[in-house]
Amino acid sequence: MTGRDDFLAWVKSALYQAELALHNGDSAPRRALWSRNEPVSILGAWRNAFGQQEVDEAFATLERSFSHCTSYTFELQAYDVVDDMAYTAGLEHISTSVYDQPRSYTLRATQIYRREGGEWKVAHRHADTVTE
Repeated sequence: MTGRDDFLAWVKSALYQAELALHNGDSAPRRALWSRNEPVSILGAWRNAFGQQEVDEAFATLERSFSHCTSYTFELQAYDVVDDMAYTAGLEHISTSVYDQPRSYTLRATQIYRREGGEWKVAHRHADTVTE
């Protein structure tokens, strides 16, 4: 996969579907899009994780927490691709159940990607809750 257009198409399809699945309680699609090479990291709205083991534990926690997503939209505000690295920055608008309690919130999310074996993989995520 090459170029900005291909990257953006991947963000709007595979990455979007993985995030939607996560908010419905299925972390497998998200795990499939994350790098299995170090370093990987999360500076998350709920918890931080550094390295494969902690990232996998974070995804397992999120999978147990989320269900019944009624809406997930990603408002892309900026992105770029330079060789085998890319980033996105935007707002995630989410309505889902957290521990079976309906919640709606917005996260400010920045992710860093690297191309591995011709495919984009997430290497880092930073997200925090937008407060009024």
